[in-house]
Amino acid sequence: MPDSTRLTAWGGIIGLTAALLAAPAAAQSVKVTPLGGVDGELCPQDRALVFEDPNGTRILYDPGRTVAGAEDPRLGKIDIVLVTHMHGDHIGNAHAKAPNSGTCAAPDVSVSALPNTNALNIALAKKAKIVTGSEMPPFFAAKLQAGGGNPADSILTRFGGSVTIGGVRIATVTAIHSNGVDPDYFGGELGRALKAAGLAGSVGQATGYVLQFSNGLVTYLSGDTGITADQDVVVRQHYGAKLAVMNIGDGFSTGPVEAAYVINDLVKPAAVIASHVNEVGTVGGKVRPGSKTERFMKAAKVPVHLPLSGKTMEFNGTGVCSTGC
Repeated sequence: MPDSTRLTAWGGIIGLTAALLAAPAAAQSVKVTPLGGVDGELCPQDRALVFEDPNGTRILYDPGRTVAGAEDPRLGKIDIVLVTHMHGDHIGNAHAKAPNSGTCAAPDVSVSALPNTNALNIALAKKAKIVTGSEMPPFFAAKLQAGGGNPADSILTRFGGSVTIGGVRIATVTAIHSNGVDPDYFGGELGRALKAAGLAGSVGQATGYVLQFSNGLVTYLSGDTGITADQDVVVRQHYGAKLAVMNIGDGFSTGPVEAAYVINDLVKPAAVIASHVNEVGTVGGKVRPGSKTERFMKAAKVPVHLPLSGKTMEFNGTGVCSTGC
């Protein structure tokens, strides 16, 4: 064999070996895909994120109103539906009729999910587990059973404990926020009586979560919360979160200045995904000048990634975004 041919062959072998060695490393990323109201934008109602573990387990976080029901083609396989609390913008009392059916400033929420919820209907269709904390599991178990599903698919994880499903460990952490159940979810005489009295059902406290993925990435999901000491003691010191999904919308939840304090001084992750902005956060995929989203980005001392609908981001075990950010 001529020397030039031999060198070419060795070059091919070396290149193939390098590619094979690189493939497992690339596969170790956690994929995060926002399912918002308008492709490529961050809009007022956007809550939903799909986390995909390197082992293929897929978790839908707070589907809210922008996931277009259980038939939304963006969902794909869903193994776990993770719900922080019972407000309609998180569990989905209504939802869009199709992806991109509204505008960023005026999201489509024309399809009612009552007396069920978008989260429940998706779990039923996908045969997924619903994971919640506090006193929420019995509510979802009853709804699953009424819908022909398995009530045992409503899984409890309370503060201080955790469950592992599909290789992903899910722990509940403190969130300070209201968590009333709208009477419309009850229906019937009980629902009408509660609604007439201006009362909501109680399912205990709202929750946040810490997820530990198979590549070692630890992710804090704030849900809707204000500043808590647990964001330092539990989320940072105990769990060591490297990626955070932080609500910044103000009024109903943590504002941009308070959220930046949580990130900079309490959780101290390697990166943060801004969430629950309650405004038109981007125009043409770029942060809107003068917005709360911009204020948070300027105040945070770590990289802030915007969850642009349909745009997948990938994070390694240390919380660094390698693709899509």
